[in-house]
Parts: sequence; C-alpha cells; structure tokens
Amino acid sequence: MNLFLTILSGVAWTTVYICAIRIGFRDKTYAIPAAALGLNFAWEVIYSVHSLSTRLSVQGVINIAWALADVAIVYTFFAFGRRELPGFVTRPLFIGWAVLLGLASFAVQWLFITEFDWDPASRYAAFLQNLLMSGLFIAMFAARRSLRGQSLVIAVAKWIGTLAPTITFGVLENSLFILGIGVLCSIFDLTYIGLLLWAKRNPGALSRDRDSGGLPAVP
Repeated sequence: MNLFLTILSGVAWTTVYICAIRIGFRDKTYAIPAAALGLNFAWEVIYSVHSLSTRLSVQGVINIAWALADVAIVYTFFAFGRRELPGFVTRPLFIGWAVLLGLASFAVQWLFITEFDWDPASRYAAFLQNLLMSGLFIAMFAARRSLRGQSLVIAVAKWIGTLAPTITFGVLENSLFILGIGVLCSIFDLTYIGLLLWAKRNPGALSRDRDSGGLPAVP
C-alpha cells in the first residue's frame, strides 16, 4: 500500500509540474505561486542530492524528476513573473526579490533538517509548504481574476498528490500532525477546484469583475 501511494503521489505531482510548464509557456506566466515554488524547488534539490549521496529509493527517483521539472517552472517565473507585478518593480528589483526568495527557501529547508533530522524534516516541511501552496493557489485565482496560468488538471492532481502521502503518513503511520495538515490541504484544494469549476461555467463573471477595477499584485 505504501509503495502504491508513493507512486500515486509521484505521478500526480509530476502531472502538476508538466502542466505548469506547458501552461506557463502558453499563457506567458508562471503557474505555481512564487513562495511555494521557491520552497518546493529548495526541498526537491536538497532531498534529491541527499538521496543520491545515501541510498536511492523510489521517492528519491521521484524527487529528482520533480527537481528537474521545477527548473523549467523556475525559468517561467524569471521569464514572465515581472509582468505580474506593479510597474514600479523594475527588472533588477524583481531579480533581487526572486534571488532573496530562493535563498530564504533553502535556508528554511536547512532549518527544518537541523531541528528535526532528515526524515521528519522532509515530511513536516513538505506538508507545511503544501498547505501554503493550497492557500496561494486560491489567492492567485482571486488576484488574477481569470484562469490565466491555472488549470483544473493542476488543481485535481495537486489534491491527489497531497492526499496520497496524507494517507501514508497521517493514517497508516498514525501522525496526527500530518493528518491534520493534510486535511487542511484537502479543504483548500477542494475549494480551489470548486472555484475553477465555477469560473469555467461563469466566464463572464470574472471578466466583468476584472474590468471594474485595477489588477492587484499576484502571489
């Protein structure tokens, strides 16, 4: 069961990343919220290197695939992310902010490892940044006031990709912390899925709202 859930999560999150790359280039934007992208990229790089330097497992292979896919998503962020910000944010300011965000993301991951050691840190950090991503997807939808850079496939695959390890660690391995964070992720993810379904059925509602005011900053 654990192996099946690990593979299911790996396939689901790989689907998220492939779709995010495709939609990012198609819509000339980034499809993963910036803060979550930074934390995910740092997590995947660190745990990929750790897996290669110790014992390569199924999860280690999946981490490497995710890290490689994230390189392309990070590229879409640097290529198109400046357009999502207000005009006073110059290109140098944008690059500086992005680099600071990346460095902070790596620092956060190392702090988790220092505090909890490798295995617990990988789980706690992954679920907390997952919850952050779930909330930021909703914020992205509200800020962009459109489906640009977003996809129902990404939303559903993200939900499944999180639900599988929630069952593994939260239910099968009896971690109340992971179960609780996983349940919260599902609540946010299902809310986001509901918002995307509503937007697809009511495309005029978003365009009317967008035309009524200025565009806010995007997460």
